[in-house]
Amino acid sequence: MKVLVINSSPRANGNTSIALNEVIITLNENGIETELLNIGTDSIRGCIACKSCVKTGKCVFDDAVNDAKAKFKNCDGLLVGTPVYYASANATLIAFLDRLFTISDFDKTMKVGAGIAVARRGGISSTFDELNKYFTICGMPVVSSQYWNGVHGQIEGEAKLDAEGLQTMRTLGNNMAFLIKSIKLGIDKYGLPIKEEKIITNFIK
Repeated sequence: MKVLVINSSPRANGNTSIALNEVIITLNENGIETELLNIGTDSIRGCIACKSCVKTGKCVFDDAVNDAKAKFKNCDGLLVGTPVYYASANATLIAFLDRLFTISDFDKTMKVGAGIAVARRGGISSTFDELNKYFTICGMPVVSSQYWNGVHGQIEGEAKLDAEGLQTMRTLGNNMAFLIKSIKLGIDKYGLPIKEEKIITNFIK
């Protein structure tokens, strides 16, 4: 069992890393393997809706997104951490997730998802909501904790002082491990939920 971890902070050892590491340590203690991708300093373009991925199975921009596709397919959970810029995840992460979820044409049902936001003060809740939308659009259960998944800190290392935030991260790690294990047992016994043929409409017809 494995969780793919994405850190979009340009500071690889900053406060977002501190928050993510708290979850990673807890997952590892629960027997869950983790793989960390630091994308914060990568040049990641946004999606240009060229639909090349429909034909080729990969993005026309050959960067970390294409590399992450197979890792995403083979993992049981996705953990995403971001610093908060203007009450939102940073642009690098949004571009990365938009394209990753677009090219990932495999079934993501029952892979678990968790997003973490790190900020000086405000914007964590809106960023947390923003990240959860990637999971809920494709049948990925969202892992809960004891509070919304956020840690506070401004200068490097300050997140270590947020005792409640770090406890929230550890609780998230324990819950994520439990959910992954429980889903695996459920799939082994009952299989995945039955799916209807997908109906796609818009607001005009």
